Amino acid sequence: MSRPLIGITTSTRTGWRVFPFIALGVWLAGGRSVRWSANDETPDVAQVDGVIVGGGDDISPELYGGELIATAVLDPARDRLETTIVEAAFGLGKPVLGICRGAQMINIALGGNLHQDAYGHYGARKHSTLLPKKDVRICSDTRLAHLAGTAPMRVNALHSQAVDALGDGLQVAARDPSGMVQAIERVSDPFALGVQWHPEYLTYARRQRALFSALVAAARARAGDRAQLAEVTAEAARRGYRD
Repeated sequence: MSRPLIGITTSTRTGWRVFPFIALGVWLAGGRSVRWSANDETPDVAQVDGVIVGGGDDISPELYGGELIATAVLDPARDRLETTIVEAAFGLGKPVLGICRGAQMINIALGGNLHQDAYGHYGARKHSTLLPKKDVRICSDTRLAHLAGTAPMRVNALHSQAVDALGDGLQVAARDPSGMVQAIERVSDPFALGVQWHPEYLTYARRQRALFSALVAAARARAGDRAQLAEVTAEAARRGYRD
């Protein structure tokens, strides 16, 4: 089977330097990528096999009934684009991986909300770096634990927001020592996993590559189902059994 196609959302301002790292993670996992941003026409999610929602600016509290804080850096056009994409992906049963902002977008799309000043809320030290300096604890009996084990994980962190109330069908998959949510996942299929860190900059680590591998595997299975359906439909048409 050919490499499954993964749609990757990025910022219009910084996506040019972020996309290659995410695309590399997808390629190492056996997939291929297409970049989406708010400068493009709304993409047809049906044409890809999976979706990655990348990191970037804060998400507007208007999407979940919160109040704007002075330090928020927003991108309303991207909010609209990603809301449409994530809802379409869930509606079509496409697998989704959320990175940083993307994890938060998964939560919002399923009815959850966010702490806008997460570090202030938890009284935690903020590590604004691409270097792996933040410790997270993976929860047992989760998909993330199955992928990466439950040993403490050292990751990077650039976010200021974090998940508060969980969206429908989600569970916490990792927290940091302060208790702040660092990963969420869908309890049942279709696959949806969101992490607050940036695995695209840590692909030298086996456990970080496993996140991309899980998405691509789910996308390949989805693409296989679609190919099989197309084959059965074509065979029925040849035999004269078209509905």
